[in-house]
Amino acid sequence: MLSILLLSLLGTAPVLALDAATSHRLLKTGRPQIGLWQALRAQEKSDSLFAESNVQTTFAEPKYKAHCFDQRISHSGEVNGSFCQRYWLDDQYYKPGGPVFLLDGGETDGADRLPFLESGILQILSNATGGLGIVLEHRYYGESVPVKSFSTDDLRFLNNADSLEDSANFIRNFQPPKRLALEADALKPKHTPWIYYGGSYAGARAAFMRKEYPDLVWGAIASSAVTHAQINMAEYFDPIQKYADQKCISTLQSAIRIIDTLLELPHPVPSLLKGLFGVAELENDDFGGVLQSPLGYWQARNWNPEVSSNGWDVFCDALTSGGHGGRIGLLKIAPAVMNYAKYIREHVVAYCPTDAVDCFGTHNDTKFEVDDLDQTWRLWLFQVCTQWGYFMPAPKDGPSILSKHVTLEYTSNICKQAYPPGKYFAVPNWPNVTDVNARGDYELEAHRLAYIDGEADPWRTMTPQADIVPKRKSSVDKPLHLIEDGVHHWDENGLENHDLEPPAIRNVHNFEILFVQEWLSQFRDDKHS
Repeated sequence: MLSILLLSLLGTAPVLALDAATSHRLLKTGRPQIGLWQALRAQEKSDSLFAESNVQTTFAEPKYKAHCFDQRISHSGEVNGSFCQRYWLDDQYYKPGGPVFLLDGGETDGADRLPFLESGILQILSNATGGLGIVLEHRYYGESVPVKSFSTDDLRFLNNADSLEDSANFIRNFQPPKRLALEADALKPKHTPWIYYGGSYAGARAAFMRKEYPDLVWGAIASSAVTHAQINMAEYFDPIQKYADQKCISTLQSAIRIIDTLLELPHPVPSLLKGLFGVAELENDDFGGVLQSPLGYWQARNWNPEVSSNGWDVFCDALTSGGHGGRIGLLKIAPAVMNYAKYIREHVVAYCPTDAVDCFGTHNDTKFEVDDLDQTWRLWLFQVCTQWGYFMPAPKDGPSILSKHVTLEYTSNICKQAYPPGKYFAVPNWPNVTDVNARGDYELEAHRLAYIDGEADPWRTMTPQADIVPKRKSSVDKPLHLIEDGVHHWDENGLENHDLEPPAIRNVHNFEILFVQEWLSQFRDDKHS
């Protein structure tokens, strides 16, 4: 479906943002449209559809120098060899005896996380505690690539076990910068508390690291942490329907209901209908994928307008702008459908460099066969197909904001198309979500493990603060916080002048400072006991 590109282009988590400087809030699943993706890559620095999305700035190398950690390709010993795992650090706030804060880069180029070292959560916590801030790039992402292609076989080391052990190996063997003039083992976990932070997928990893490596990770902040994995995640769209402007949602539900009804009528009505959207030749499921494309704008919102997208408001304004409707032959077409069609033509199809089938069609398997290192869309999708799931079809019952033609089969078929069996590895028929859920699932908890979530985040349904999970009580030992009206890991970024942040963001940042300071006090007490 179109969502993995149009929605990931908006920015796990998560889930429009391509990669590097143009991705910061990834909607992580869906079906890549190769023709459109290549066109958008070519124009990502131009005044395009996505200029409205003010994507977050990353910094040139002189600002933060990338360092290289010699990391093993396989921690199980399946193959020998190592690769350069990149990391960045900021020691300007460090004072002897201070903690180390490690931010997990997650499923994107690690350079995308450098703003959090400059003015976000790493800067905030380091400044408050005399700490050292580190961003660690995830294996296979950015330039931390251990293989020569992204074929099925070469991707087999992109898994939870190896990537978690990467972080553990890094913590065990990290050497302090020479300019700090510290003893070689001064920052080892037995002498210095390490606090692990991650957001979305990386938030789940933060929780896993605290639970599975308690000797290395003294405390962890898991923001929007998707500790629960499942194959069918139709509920992703529930928070959108609940928290978005209800006029927009009811209009969208009505438009989808009408569209699905018209698609059931005899020829030529379906083709004429899809022609209004500029995609007359598409199959119904691919058409449904195109209709779904604006929904990722909800997740792309942020409290800071400089890194937020206004795409959701643009979409809703277009959808609810009134009008006089139209016709397909003798059939009257409601204004909402006509507005929807106009929006898709102008904001999606207009950026297709070829024909609609080439851009949005998914029934030609050959377009997914290219596996060179430029095909970075293959990375998170591989993790989805092997261990995480998160396919996002329409719900079977109740009002919906996406077409019923967006089925589980449709959203998951890309796994078979993109990853044919290799010599050493084959993608399972369905993702092995047990690998994730066996690590703690919704119930995962540990001493000095905090969960921070956004109330309106579609991914909260996969976190320990999901509505279906019995509510826990927050404590200093196991802090919980829900950002009112917040979306995806809204605590991760900050302003240079933190006094200018909205009250809800200042509150969560101050909350994090307070419980981290208490955790550090516990470390000192434990060390001297």
